[in-house]
Amino acid sequence: MKYLLLGLLAGLLMLAWRSWRRAGRARFIESFPLQARLDQRLAARRPSLSESQRGEVLEGLRDYFLICNRAGRRMVAMPSQAVDDAWHEFILFTRQYDTFCHKAFGRFLHHTPVEAMASPTQAGDGIRLAWRLACAHEGIDPKTPARLPRLFALDAALGIAGGFVFRLDCLAAGQTGNSDGYCASHIGCSSGCAGDSGGDSGGDGGGCGGD
Repeated sequence: MKYLLLGLLAGLLMLAWRSWRRAGRARFIESFPLQARLDQRLAARRPSLSESQRGEVLEGLRDYFLICNRAGRRMVAMPSQAVDDAWHEFILFTRQYDTFCHKAFGRFLHHTPVEAMASPTQAGDGIRLAWRLACAHEGIDPKTPARLPRLFALDAALGIAGGFVFRLDCLAAGQTGNSDGYCASHIGCSSGCAGDSGGDSGGDGGGCGGD
């Protein structure tokens, strides 16, 4: 009985320590000066975006890093091309990015393109996890959302060429086909279904789950 209690206590202490560590990493991500580091690079890559629009994209990148912190080593797909562009620019600062990753995640956060994922279902699983965590981050019910989380709304709102367009409930609105984007309402449905565009769930590969 004594050893059982000690084991339970050790388990509780471990959980508390992990929660404390994750909260500390989240605070680091929240305070990191993404705008100062990446605004000029993003302006060169996306010259059509205004300063305030670039600010929204960089806050979207912060959202993504926060949900990756929450996801641990699970794969989280990237649902925004604009945010993915900002992430690419950050990765080019190799030493700074490496330092950021170890402080934010305790490891290097790799970028994994969809075509390089381990299985055909990994991208779909990653976008569903991104949806659940992005909704939780903004206090949105993932199964009956009243609005899209920022990461899923940005590309359409900014008119990003080649971006990922998500509709809140495209089937209910009678919208089907690739040109109409992806049904966000189906990403969060109880059956675990993804987008309606030919079985593709949308989004790029985020390397939150890999080494």
